Amino acid sequence: MSGPRPESPGEHEPLGVAQLTTKQLAWRRFKRHRLAVASAVALVLLTLACIILPFTTRYTYGGLDFGHEFEGPGSRHWLGTDVLGRDTFTRVFYAGRISLAVALAATVSAGILGTIIGALAGFFGGVADAALMRTADLFLAVPYLVVLLIVSTVFDAGLAGVVITLILFLWMPTARVVRGVFLSLREKEFVEAARAAGASNLRIMFSHMLPNAMGPVIVSVTLLIATAILAESALSFLGFGIQPPTPTWGNMVADARYSFFDVAWPMVMPGLAIAFTVLFVNLLGDGLRDALDPHQRLIQPAWWA
Repeated sequence: MSGPRPESPGEHEPLGVAQLTTKQLAWRRFKRHRLAVASAVALVLLTLACIILPFTTRYTYGGLDFGHEFEGPGSRHWLGTDVLGRDTFTRVFYAGRISLAVALAATVSAGILGTIIGALAGFFGGVADAALMRTADLFLAVPYLVVLLIVSTVFDAGLAGVVITLILFLWMPTARVVRGVFLSLREKEFVEAARAAGASNLRIMFSHMLPNAMGPVIVSVTLLIATAILAESALSFLGFGIQPPTPTWGNMVADARYSFFDVAWPMVMPGLAIAFTVLFVNLLGDGLRDALDPHQRLIQPAWWA
């Protein structure tokens, strides 16, 4: 009697997987990550709510409703009012525009800067690699919150100042990721073939190598959004970020902290907005990391299945 038939490679893979492109495989893996999909939908809905909902109320973010200070949630004010009688519902979603816009602008800009620095370090190596990575290590070693406070005062508190401050301290993780990928890619056959064909260094870096590094870059930049939201909130909470009357989630929490034991809503609602946004971003980043990992098996069951 013959023994069990040996399994052939890919025998348990779904039919037709071999014909799928890399993007199609990544999309299939991402769809199986239910928490990541739900988080992506939640982030889209939250962003749309921050854009649309402030226009649907009869209050402005700075409008005072005299005689209704510290009012609890009700038909007049859905999420109550703060110490000055400002509508918390309107302010939370208007503040979301500012906080999300700052985080997105800072993260995308820092991601581009980090990608360029990491690509240069990984491709050229040697002195350039040592100088750029020691600079990144220096930024990582410095207590960033203290330096953020100092830099924010130099650039002046405001929208542009906060974005510039965040860019200065968010580029390092992406740079280190891109450097590692480029170090492994620069010895590949397709790079040698491009170099033999006479392609310039810039063309090899950004036309041949960078597309193969976009998976880790996307994951790194996505996860940095959560860091940017927390950093902006911390700056605003400490009074060095965007200043009132323009609301952000951070300065709303700061304004309401002294009256927390009298009325909790003005502090709880922006605090929950920060917490859930950061949670959704992290879950989305986890899903993208799994989806863009070429070693991840398509049929691997989720832990809740």
